[in-house]
Amino acid sequence: MRTLSGALSNHSSPRRKSGSDAKSLPWRSRREIPACAGMTGIWLIFLALLMMLAPFGTVTQAKQQVPENMARLKLTFAPVVKKARPAVVNVYALQVVRTRRRLPMLFDDPFFREFFGDDLFPGIPEERVRNSLGSGVIVTRDGKIVTNSHVIENATDIRVVLSDGREFRAKVVLVDPLTDLALLQIEPEEDLPVIELGDSDTLEVGDVVLAIGNPFGVGQTVTMGIVSALGRTRVGRSPYQHFIQTDAAINPGNSGGALVDLHGRLVGINTMIVSRTGGSIGIGFAVPVNLVKVMLANARLGKVVRPWAGVRLRSIDTDMAEALGLKRPHGALVEALDPKSPLKEAGIRVGDVILRIDGKVLRNASEFGYHWASKPIGTDAVVEVLRNGKRISFKVRRVPQPKGAAGITGKSVVLNGKHLLAGAQVADLPPEAARRVGLGKGGGVLVLKVLGGPARRIGIRRGDVILKVNGERVDSVAKLLKVLEDNPRVRDLLIWRKGGILRMRFGP
Repeated sequence: MRTLSGALSNHSSPRRKSGSDAKSLPWRSRREIPACAGMTGIWLIFLALLMMLAPFGTVTQAKQQVPENMARLKLTFAPVVKKARPAVVNVYALQVVRTRRRLPMLFDDPFFREFFGDDLFPGIPEERVRNSLGSGVIVTRDGKIVTNSHVIENATDIRVVLSDGREFRAKVVLVDPLTDLALLQIEPEEDLPVIELGDSDTLEVGDVVLAIGNPFGVGQTVTMGIVSALGRTRVGRSPYQHFIQTDAAINPGNSGGALVDLHGRLVGINTMIVSRTGGSIGIGFAVPVNLVKVMLANARLGKVVRPWAGVRLRSIDTDMAEALGLKRPHGALVEALDPKSPLKEAGIRVGDVILRIDGKVLRNASEFGYHWASKPIGTDAVVEVLRNGKRISFKVRRVPQPKGAAGITGKSVVLNGKHLLAGAQVADLPPEAARRVGLGKGGGVLVLKVLGGPARRIGIRRGDVILKVNGERVDSVAKLLKVLEDNPRVRDLLIWRKGGILRMRFGP
């Protein structure tokens, strides 16, 4: 059009005449006729294209419908979200933090405090309220909700807001810091929408998943990603965690929310991210839903009870795999068995290599804890071992820790229960080590790791040696377990730490 307009303007009024001479005007010349005819052809082609595209316009304006098959379902995630999001809730926890306000400058002067002593002016005690924000998932119609234990840690008041805006006060039913799961209970007047529980063992890397939660408190949000990896065991601090890694955006506030598959089934509880900025960079982790099923089974018992194995394992490296005739390094070597171990009772021996549990290949020794604890007590596990070049399968019953057993994996113990040392992995301190650090022959209990829970909160550290609990000497793990069983309320601890004796007191 721009070219045609230019041609007309160049042949305007200076040569324009009236009457019969009008036939000879340049703009009516024969050489201009083909150009006009060409433009007419262009318009006709344009109108034809519009008529051809008209049916596609009617498709985009058609009313949205629920996909009838899997092929159409892949075009939108809306039906999946509509199925899952009513069961995802917001969790608000109020925590009272007790601190001591700094004293005026005179009393805080180093010379003044050295003269009078620190205990004379410890500071002014004060309390402040801190809000913790998270998400949760309704798993039973009577109001049981699963979330992360760190969301409601030390909470004095917990509120749950449903997707329809209703608000309830919640009480804690169970807390398990080692799996970072907690079970809450609200009292609705009617049945609540629940989410269908899937099977996290059927997930594959590359599966599409959706994360639903309340990031940064902006409201319920859905993000999409894929399963980036399975069986991440070097991320958490617990031997029972076996994370699902995803690149679905997970941010603060998503903790405790749902990770669902394309059928709207719960496959994980979003728990944490790896980030240098505090926001999502595509590396998020979720607790597998199979551990949630164990939590629900424990709710019927009223306490957290895990299947106990009583075994110490070692991962198979390349050299060991070659010596054993394995094509690749995988599995776990049995180094020690407790006398009451259910594996020993089933026929498994020291020196066997555990290759599979319930058909799941063990890539390393760390995976054993998850696969063993991912089914409730009373179920049977099929354990496949390699012995003298032959593969043998054993049926092993999952049982709770029997009385009198140290709860050991070899010589170490992960302390569980409702006491302040829960979450610490401890072992007997050998007499020669006790003498070397100046403790004489009395010994003690050595803290190997602090996996989480109350032990971390009260300041227990790796390398500490527990000497006394509530004034009673503990010279072995067995003695420590007996003291905690008789009186789980820990009021006084005596600990050796880096050459000095530390006393820790709790309670009024």
